Amino acid sequence: MAGVFRLWVDGVPASFEALAHQALFNYGALTSLVVEDGGVRGLDRHMERLKHSAVELFGAAPSAESLRDQMRVALAGRSDAWLRISLFSDELSLRRPDWIGTPRVMISVSEPLSPLPGGVRLQSQAYGREAPHLKHVATMGLLRARRTARLAGFDDALFTGVEGRISEGSLWNIGFIEGEAVVWPRALMLEGVAQGLIRNALDRAGALQRIEPVALSDLSRFDGAFLCNSATPAAEIAAIDSHVFSGAAEGVARIGALWRSNPLQPI
Repeated sequence: MAGVFRLWVDGVPASFEALAHQALFNYGALTSLVVEDGGVRGLDRHMERLKHSAVELFGAAPSAESLRDQMRVALAGRSDAWLRISLFSDELSLRRPDWIGTPRVMISVSEPLSPLPGGVRLQSQAYGREAPHLKHVATMGLLRARRTARLAGFDDALFTGVEGRISEGSLWNIGFIEGEAVVWPRALMLEGVAQGLIRNALDRAGALQRIEPVALSDLSRFDGAFLCNSATPAAEIAAIDSHVFSGAAEGVARIGALWRSNPLQPI
C-alpha cells in the first residue's frame, strides 16, 4: 500500500463533494502523526493542537473523543500507519469567510513514513509562515522554499527572520547542540509536538537546555544541529549554507532516544 492514501471524512469514506471543496478552498488546520503498535507518542498534544487551531480558525472544535473514534475507524484495525488529520468546512468560502461552527474532519491513512536521513544540508531563506503558531494547510510557501533549496543543490530550507534569526524549517523544528546543552531558537514558529516531547524528556533526564535567539552568525558556537518532527525524531544536520558542523552524532542519537522514552498513548 506504499504511496496509497485512504481518505475518510467525518468517519466515512470521503465523498467527491468533500474532496472538491478541499481542492478549491485552502483553509484549515491539520496535524500529522505516526501510529505505532496502535498508539501515538504525544497523542494528547496532537489533540490539543487540533482543538486550539479549530477554535481559532472556525470558532468551535470537534471533541477529542470524536477525533479518536474517527481515527480508529480510519485505521480499520491497522496497528502501524501515518495519519494526517485535517479540519475544514464546506460552509466557509471566499464569499462567506465569517462562518462559525464545528469543522469537519478528514483523515488520510498511509504506510508509516521513512524518517528523514541524517547529514542534511540546509539553505537559509528569509521567510516566515503566515500565522506561524498554527499548523495549517497553506503549504505553497513551504513547498516553494523546499523546491528552491533543492534546485540550488541543498536538501531543504531553513527559515530566518529579522537580522538572520533562525526560526524553523520547512516541515520541522531545529535544535542546536552546544557541549552538553541543547539550544532551541527563540522566534515566531510552530511549536512542534516532537519538539515538545524532546523538551519534556530532556527535563526528565535533568539535561541542560535553553531557549534563546539564534542567528546565522552564531553557528560557529555549536557542535552540531538536528531537525525533528513526528516522522523524524532527530536527524543530524551536516551544514547550513557554507557552514559545516564538526559533528554531534552521539548527541543527536541521544535526542532520538529521549524522544522514544515518551510512552505510546493508545488511540
